[in-house]
Amino acid sequence: RATVLDIARQAGVSRATVSLVLRGSDRIKAETADRVRKAMQDVGYVYNRAAANLRSARTNFVGMVMSDLKNPFFSELAVGIEDSLYRLGLTPILANTNDDLARQRQVLQSMLEYGVLGVILSPARATEAGHLALPPTAPPVILAMRKIDGCDLPYVGQDNAEGARKAAEHLVRLGHRRIAFFGGDPAITTQQERHRGYCEALRAAGLPVLPELLFETDVTKDGGGDAMERALASEAAPTAAICYNDLIAIGATRALARRGLRAGEDFAIVGFDNLSEAKDNFPPLTTIDAETMAMGDRAAQILIGLIDGPALSAPIAVTGGSRLVVRESCGAHLTRRAMG
Repeated sequence: RATVLDIARQAGVSRATVSLVLRGSDRIKAETADRVRKAMQDVGYVYNRAAANLRSARTNFVGMVMSDLKNPFFSELAVGIEDSLYRLGLTPILANTNDDLARQRQVLQSMLEYGVLGVILSPARATEAGHLALPPTAPPVILAMRKIDGCDLPYVGQDNAEGARKAAEHLVRLGHRRIAFFGGDPAITTQQERHRGYCEALRAAGLPVLPELLFETDVTKDGGGDAMERALASEAAPTAAICYNDLIAIGATRALARRGLRAGEDFAIVGFDNLSEAKDNFPPLTTIDAETMAMGDRAAQILIGLIDGPALSAPIAVTGGSRLVVRESCGAHLTRRAMG
């Protein structure tokens, strides 16, 4: 007996698209719906409307799997995704993996069993391509903000290398020559890309990339404070730092304050993400705007396109821009004042 999967293969679309056509959804393009209906005839599919009615209560759900909702970056990403799904008439199911692989596996399995139309996943740390091997009947899954090497799932995220490059170039223009990098987990691609951008900018400026200026730490405010204490205690202390994220940067500014120092005057700091909290920090945080909510919206739009459209013939990778937002923590205001 023919199944929805048989129709999907015959029509060259996802199983979710077939389900939407069967329910008469107006989100499917007319030509796609016609192709699905023809495939139904070709494979001899008979629609069981009674069974479909029993399932109808769970047909508009989309999974949102975040790696760490304690981190406001992922909370803002989730808001961007949820707003977009709501406007499209879809209901999100939100789950937090707390960067735990076993929990991520369980959450994904449960969502697939529940019959979600698709999933937007921010992978847990240490996720490898093999952890995301999905059955052929699985709905579309999109990776958000964290790339996984060797994984062909669609990806949506910011340009990490470009952002870090802009941050380093800005500090070089302000006259800094010993610029530290306060980094996160070196095993994740986001850290690798941001560190690469930092290194590229230093080399382009004729500055050496010194291992002693890399301070790996937890991606938290406490981690930022720890990195700053180690940097200030080093034999040849840096005068500025690019931070992996805003949480580290905020923690670094507070560590300076505890020593009676001020970010932007005694030490220049640039964050990454432009969290809502960044502008209210003391002093306000210079940072790279990752357009988090806009990228969440973009991820939702792409997922809907995959649900409604044909199966992928090639991997999708969408990278957003990175914009430098200059505030007081880098000291640019003092430079402008001196020039004036």
